[in-house]
Amino acid sequence: MQRYTQLKKTSSSSRQPAPKTIAELGLRAEALCGNRVGDVADRLGIELPKDNKYGKGYVGLVAECALGADPKAGEKPDFVDLGVELKTLPLNADGRPSESTFCCAIDMAHADRETWETSRLHNKLKKVLWLPVESAKSADLKARCFGRALLWSPSEKMISVLEQDWNLLMGFIGAGMSDELSAHMGTYLQVRPKAAHSAVRTKGLGQDGPKQVLPLGFYLRASCTEQILLESLK
Repeated sequence: MQRYTQLKKTSSSSRQPAPKTIAELGLRAEALCGNRVGDVADRLGIELPKDNKYGKGYVGLVAECALGADPKAGEKPDFVDLGVELKTLPLNADGRPSESTFCCAIDMAHADRETWETSRLHNKLKKVLWLPVESAKSADLKARCFGRALLWSPSEKMISVLEQDWNLLMGFIGAGMSDELSAHMGTYLQVRPKAAHSAVRTKGLGQDGPKQVLPLGFYLRASCTEQILLESLK
């Protein structure tokens, strides 16, 4: 909630205009490499929390503003006209992803009608700008540095695995069995709660008809994003 409060406070003048080309987006991302989050935030006029405990989402906010992502993109990719999604990728001291990556919320009420080809997830992952950032919990949020960005599209092999995962997980949700899902299910994808707390409910599907369910979202496993990074080095 705090991230969205800060986003509302961020003036339009502090957000860069949308890049007109992928080349322009690439130059902006390259310019971020090696910069500290705090320095970029200062240039944009974004106030970061002093306590890391309240810093969730702020790195992404700074990156979005610096690169000119559309805050109203919604179900579309962050750079709407370019068809590119932005994902910050926290890395540990060994240069490996330190956590799973949120991709998109799941439309719980219409899961039984969706197909992979027209899904939110498929649309979001067609082309992704991965922006690495240091994630050491002991380091001050302002002192963490952005790494070198990677513009990526999934291979046919990865798409095949993602589609299989999506069909498996959405099959449970569409059949009204979302409460039987586990974060351990799925090879590259996992489903996890996407809510402020466990008491939050949204309109969804039950085995006997509509019911209130826990909001869920799709996440890419750290093992998947690590593979993406390794393949970029080949």
